[in-house]
Amino acid sequence: MKSQRAYVAHVLECIGRITADSDPGRDAVFGSHTLRDAIIRNLQVLCESVRRIDTAYKEPYAEIDWKAIAGMRNVLVHDYFDVDFEAVWDVITRDLPPLELVMRSILARMDPE
Repeated sequence: MKSQRAYVAHVLECIGRITADSDPGRDAVFGSHTLRDAIIRNLQVLCESVRRIDTAYKEPYAEIDWKAIAGMRNVLVHDYFDVDFEAVWDVITRDLPPLELVMRSILARMDPE
């Protein structure tokens, strides 16, 4: 079993990868199956890692819709034919920056292992 710290660090790693893959911009990402696939895969992994972070760490951050993150994971994994990349792009541009700040805050509050 991974440590809580490892899950938080993994979320931050996925955010970094998604950010790097989306840096070329909307048109480049929408025009590349490879970039879209990489982003979706990292979102799947990010959502799964978030699900595994103990609720006690997430409760102080009500501004993050933790349930929606779990729901997104289910859509990305099970309903992949119905994934709307416009919605994914919105998540990247609107939701990942605040999630990154919260993950960094949670990581800072954790005891080093």
